[in-house]
Amino acid sequence: MNLVRQLSLVKGEERFVFRYQTGHEPEVIDAFASLAADQGSSFDWFDAAVLSYQMGRRLETELDQIAT
Repeated sequence: MNLVRQLSLVKGEERFVFRYQTGHEPEVIDAFASLAADQGSSFDWFDAAVLSYQMGRRLETELDQIAT
């Protein structure tokens, strides 16, 4: 079952929202990297790392729930 997930980051006056279906996490991480590499974006590598970490924690929690 593909669920829609959302990650968001508020940075000053900006809000970054990423919506994706389960199973598409690698594409979202690629989007983080592309946005962080864009010199015109205020989204930086630290932001990409924070959101990647949050995504990983969510996946870990879901796997733990399935295993029990």
